[in-house]
Amino acid sequence: MNKSDLHSTRMSAYYLGLGLLCIVSACNAPVEPAGVLDSGFVTEYVTPTRVMLTQGTVEGADVLLQPYCGQVSTSEDEVVRMEKGGMFLLDFGTELQGGIQIVRSIHGSHQAARFRLVLGESVSEALSDINDPQTTATNDHSVRDMEISVPWLGVAEYGNSGFRFARLELLDADGGEIALRAVRAISKKRDLPYLGSFKCNDERLNEIWQTGAYTVHLCMQDYLWDGVKRDRLVWIGDMHPEVIAVNTVFGNQQVVRKSLDYVRDKTAPTDWMNGICSYSLWWIILQHHLYQWYGDKAYLEEQQEYMTELLHTVMRNVKDNREAYTDGRFIDWPSNDQPAVIHAGLQALTVRALEAGAEVAECLKDSALQAECTEVANRLRTYLPDHVGNSQAAALLSIQGMLDAEEASAIILKNGPEKFTSFMGYYLLEALAKGGHYAEAMDLIKTYWGRMLELGATTFWEDFNFNDAKNAARIDEIVPEEDFDIHADGGAWCYVGLRHSFCHGWASGPTSWLSGHVLGIEPVGVGFREVRIQPHLGNLEWAEGTFPTPYGVISVRHTKNPDGSVKSDVKLPKGVKRVK
Repeated sequence: MNKSDLHSTRMSAYYLGLGLLCIVSACNAPVEPAGVLDSGFVTEYVTPTRVMLTQGTVEGADVLLQPYCGQVSTSEDEVVRMEKGGMFLLDFGTELQGGIQIVRSIHGSHQAARFRLVLGESVSEALSDINDPQTTATNDHSVRDMEISVPWLGVAEYGNSGFRFARLELLDADGGEIALRAVRAISKKRDLPYLGSFKCNDERLNEIWQTGAYTVHLCMQDYLWDGVKRDRLVWIGDMHPEVIAVNTVFGNQQVVRKSLDYVRDKTAPTDWMNGICSYSLWWIILQHHLYQWYGDKAYLEEQQEYMTELLHTVMRNVKDNREAYTDGRFIDWPSNDQPAVIHAGLQALTVRALEAGAEVAECLKDSALQAECTEVANRLRTYLPDHVGNSQAAALLSIQGMLDAEEASAIILKNGPEKFTSFMGYYLLEALAKGGHYAEAMDLIKTYWGRMLELGATTFWEDFNFNDAKNAARIDEIVPEEDFDIHADGGAWCYVGLRHSFCHGWASGPTSWLSGHVLGIEPVGVGFREVRIQPHLGNLEWAEGTFPTPYGVISVRHTKNPDGSVKSDVKLPKGVKRVK
């Protein structure tokens, strides 16, 4: 069964269950939404696609590209023979989260063999030396450079990181030559059907949508992580674009609530989540977002006491109609040395969080809190900070209706992909949509995120400096000396060089944006009982896809007519009503 068939089978099985629920409910009452989804994990063993490099005595390395049955044998005819100092570099074809399995055959010494195993998200990282004081390679958050022992006629499994490439070097073999039958990647990810989908006549956009979905899928581990190599942590602000992508592709997942609750329980409401004031604002915004999409009042009520105190903490940091946070001031890394940009962004996010808080308070019948949040938000709206021509600041102000959408769009389009960032790029796209610039937004998606694909990416990166890409070599090849190594030589702030994460969930914004704006699917009111479908094809000829709701999948196909109008075929699950 291929991946497409497996995906279809899982979707059919999942929605068969929902369909049975709908049949039963139809006999008695209106359709009830499905509950929160919680999936287990699947472990898959992945055969390498390429042997990229061998050094020293290594014979028969292509054996590693052959399928392996999973059972070591006493009669292997084809093996890889190595002597001390031998090394090979493997490519597994795509970014994975997990480790490496090494299988030794019956040939050679009975003594355990010592190897050095180095995992990398790029070829350069896999070839790096963590012991070199000049290198930027690290074992931060996950050990990716290690010495290991592999038994004779046995199997060993090591590693828990994000990687695509693996280097294996034989350090010691007491009996001389050793032989290997297999070296496979161990992929661990949640066993999830892709309920959402997107396809159009532009294959680059299709690839970007799928890559964003896969990026956030890998980050859905025990909690919703920021990255799978480095930043295997729950960062609440980073979670906002991740959660929207999770909702778009996988529906209402328990790992989202588990992560929100984890940081809540680790942080007093008088402190800032992750030590960053904007991240507590994002937590409030996320709680409001989840309620709008899924209408789970019981979960919202669990947050009431904490959120009430947190909202009061936020309001205490408003002075003279301006945000006045004294610590943890952050929007994103590329703007971290620009106080005016941070101020404008925090002003907009504070308005957004307090207005979200007011709506939550109304739902929870706390009229006093609702009035407080509304009054402070309205005061904040009377002051417009200077965006200083910065795309991120302009976008956040525009999304909140504090800056004219056309003015913000003009700034973003003037600055172009050179001023995009993986995290804030989603909000720049949202601002362009608000200004009606859908075709331009799709062009920027293809230019910015598409350039990562051109450089060999299979997941999207923590950050991407578009200017660095002009003379950069691909990450899936050995970098020539005359070329720019975008991994080893790029990066900044906390992600200098090889510390840079090449699978970061916050970079999945195009996936959500394409489904939300090109397919045009938007919930109206609370709980997705009503939906507005207004496609924006831009220069596309057609687009189609699916979108998960608590009641099942919405399916749409939009086709542009010769006169420029759009014909839409829409299939709604029972329990969802289309409105204007």
